[in-house]
Amino acid sequence: MNRQAYPTDLTEAQWNWIAPRFPQPKTQGKTGRPRQIPYREIVNALLYQAKAGGGWRLLPHDFPNWQTVYYYFRIWTLMGLWQEILDALREQVRLQEGREPTPSAALIDSQSVKTTEKGGSPLPSASMAAN
Repeated sequence: MNRQAYPTDLTEAQWNWIAPRFPQPKTQGKTGRPRQIPYREIVNALLYQAKAGGGWRLLPHDFPNWQTVYYYFRIWTLMGLWQEILDALREQVRLQEGREPTPSAALIDSQSVKTTEKGGSPLPSASMAAN
């Protein structure tokens, strides 16, 4: 890394934990060109963008260009890589807390559940005939 570090950059320990989860670069054959930008710099740019917000084009110029960062973000998202990393991180944190690695129950807040019923009376009709 030939730039000054940002507060959002991965630490060495964080990078060492997630690095094995990234796809290995393809061996160079007769076609194509070798990857010039380390994955760690892509991830650092993504972390900066996530924390600072704003458009992709607003990434500072000392990161890889925004098109490259966005390309890897999309590819890794479609591959399910981010979900894999989040799942592994959740399991590690739960184990460190002495809990089971995966949750065994879920709570649903009734305020967040949307109904599909529209209109009509919420009370049963009083004019229904008895059987």
